[in-house]
Amino acid sequence: MAEWKMLTLVGEDRSGIVARLTDALFRGGWNLGEASMIRLGGNFTIMMMISGSGDVQPVVEPVAQEMGLHLHIDEISGGLHQHLVPNVQVRVTGADRAGIVAQVTGVLAESGFNILELESDVAGSASKPVYIMNIQGYADTTLEAIEAALNELGDIDVSVSSIETLIG
Repeated sequence: MAEWKMLTLVGEDRSGIVARLTDALFRGGWNLGEASMIRLGGNFTIMMMISGSGDVQPVVEPVAQEMGLHLHIDEISGGLHQHLVPNVQVRVTGADRAGIVAQVTGVLAESGFNILELESDVAGSASKPVYIMNIQGYADTTLEAIEAALNELGDIDVSVSSIETLIG
């Protein structure tokens, strides 16, 4: 079984980060597993599962320094092909306010909903901000039960739907 490390880099978004990082890993003999990359507020974040032998720090540190990225490396357990496939999508919109994410995710957790991916944004204007959150996850409970629990929060609009996934 491969030994994995989680490589995390964060910094100002700019062209070429992924290309430079993955080239350095390839040339250093490291293999890429699962990865997640996102841009938030003009900043770039990447998390990558990597496997290989030796110390990866000298392989990626020059790229991180040159591109102004903060680097973090963790030993991790687990491996590929171990994630749940989402079967439920939740979309929440409402006036932006403190606590909305904590309340929504708390209700989902109490409903047995396992969050696999969460994206959020603030739209509208500075004087009338609107919070938008899209969540994908896995749940054994009914869509109606999840929606009813979220509707008790009152001041948000909620849409709960199934995700049809074709595998194979």
